[in-house]
Amino acid sequence: MSDFQLVMPKMGESIAEATIIRWTKNVGDKIAADETVLEIATDKVDSEVPSPKGGVLKQILFKEGDVVAVNAVIAIIDMEGSAVAINAPAPVVETPVKEAVAHIENTVVTASTHTYPVMGGNRFYSPLVLNIAREEKVSMTELETIPGSGNEGRVTKRDILNYVANRTGAPLAAASPQMSVSVPAAPVFEHKTTPQVLEAPKTSAPAQAKQSISLSGGDEVIEMDRMRKLIADHMVMSKHTSPHVTSFVEADVTNMVIWRDKMKKVVEKREGEKMTFTPIFIECVVKAIKDYPMINVSVDGTNIIKRKAINIGMAAALPSGNLIVPVIKNADGMNLLGLTKSVNDYANRARANQLKPDEISGGTFTLTNVGGFGNIMGTPIINQPQVAIMATGAIKKKPAVLETEHGDVIAIRHMMFLSLSYDHRVVDGSLGGSFLRKVADYMEQWDVHREM
Repeated sequence: MSDFQLVMPKMGESIAEATIIRWTKNVGDKIAADETVLEIATDKVDSEVPSPKGGVLKQILFKEGDVVAVNAVIAIIDMEGSAVAINAPAPVVETPVKEAVAHIENTVVTASTHTYPVMGGNRFYSPLVLNIAREEKVSMTELETIPGSGNEGRVTKRDILNYVANRTGAPLAAASPQMSVSVPAAPVFEHKTTPQVLEAPKTSAPAQAKQSISLSGGDEVIEMDRMRKLIADHMVMSKHTSPHVTSFVEADVTNMVIWRDKMKKVVEKREGEKMTFTPIFIECVVKAIKDYPMINVSVDGTNIIKRKAINIGMAAALPSGNLIVPVIKNADGMNLLGLTKSVNDYANRARANQLKPDEISGGTFTLTNVGGFGNIMGTPIINQPQVAIMATGAIKKKPAVLETEHGDVIAIRHMMFLSLSYDHRVVDGSLGGSFLRKVADYMEQWDVHREM
């Protein structure tokens, strides 16, 4: 009998675990190669997990709702297809956290080491959590008080980072003696405060007393879905992290509107692509970022990380009403047609829930189009760990004053408000306002004779 171990796939640089949403196959079901076996969810996106091998599903090792580490075995497939379906409970499998602890306890340390408790009371802590605790000077006494949201109540990376972010005052006194072990300073367990790590945690504002909400007879209680909870956490964390300031400008985009009206049929006929305003906006943003590169940064403690790549996130509404932000990587290396194809591809796959985790991570600046909902302007919330986000409003025809060589005249023009929310820790009004004005300048100076 030949068994194949199906493991939780790795879905991105910053993703260490995923939640099992639903098993699409039951024990005893036949599985074809590349057929979906289960659906999973990460902090960033939902995905389907296919089996690389065909056979019969012999054993399921985790239940729906379980949080499973990347590369952990989640199911056994009999490739000979002769397994008898057994509906008995799956044998107890050690959690990845316990396996990691056992591995460390049995490791002979030869590199530089740091000692820190591996467990306190009846709670186990992963090496990553312990390293974060050590670096942030969180004593075992404090660690024991942190509520755990992980499997069996374990403290996750998100839990301890949330605690550290909201901790006030000096660390508590050192804990009473506990069992200790030398933890190798190995990369797999190392906690580095880099923007990539900062992108993953979902933190929130300091805990407050829960407000009691009174209900009337016709009120309906609707529980947030998983994605809405993630969005809520991320938005609260962003407002708690960054002091937001918003600047506004009004741009005359008449030339841009005239050019698009002329070119959209040409592009659709020749390239099979719809020509929307979004890629035009993105091109103008990219040009302005090149002029003001300090808008394309992240904050790491007291350090500013100046990004070399210009990766533009484009907020897209899903049919569920939730929001997702696919990222166009290296947008500065694309021409307008390339941006158009990328925007259309991401928008279509976002609506079909087919985006990959890597395609919604790594953004350095975000654009959101509130004008698509008929709004003339908005004050968007920064997508951490970025420091700025721009919103484009609805394009409206308005009477405007034009300066000509023969004097001022009033004409009907296509006008649009732009708004930029920025992190006042590192972006002052001069930089934020100048950048936004530059974006508007590029829009107003659009060449109506440009070829596509």
